[in-house]
Amino acid sequence: MRALDYLHISLADQCLYGFADGQLLLRLPVSTALNGPGELSGSGCTPRGRHCVRAKIGEGLPLRAVLRGRRWTGEVWSPTLAAQFPGRDWILTRIIWLSGCEMGRNRLGQVDTFRRYIYLHGTPDTEPMGVPRSHGCVRLHNADLLSLFPLVPVQCVVQIDEASCPVWAAASL
Repeated sequence: MRALDYLHISLADQCLYGFADGQLLLRLPVSTALNGPGELSGSGCTPRGRHCVRAKIGEGLPLRAVLRGRRWTGEVWSPTLAAQFPGRDWILTRIIWLSGCEMGRNRLGQVDTFRRYIYLHGTPDTEPMGVPRSHGCVRLHNADLLSLFPLVPVQCVVQIDEASCPVWAAASL
């Protein structure tokens, strides 16, 4: 599959749609914020608007590698490890770190997506997709993130929107 140049994350559909040259190539279920949409730092909400991929972290790490502070802990997620740390917000496998592009909406000040550490990241495969459950990030199942990661270049445009899949793309599904 060729590199993607545009991602549309639909809060309504709880899906990520990946495009190259205007053609829909990929659709993956996601889980966005339990608190809904919002840009304010500390809100636990998923920020809306135009973003870009600022950094990609975790190339070459094993599936379900545990990341804390954007570094591999040396651990690989398992039910046993999860039982040792109940309630932990697991960031697994890879991180695609977003930066806002809209001054005052999702960039700088109290609404800065990058400074809020908003990522696309893996989560335990026991976590449901298609329902909002995150603390603001966009969660994906690990295998889906692993397939998405090499297709998304740094600076790729990412639109996070309350709308469903764009009408022009729905026909491609």
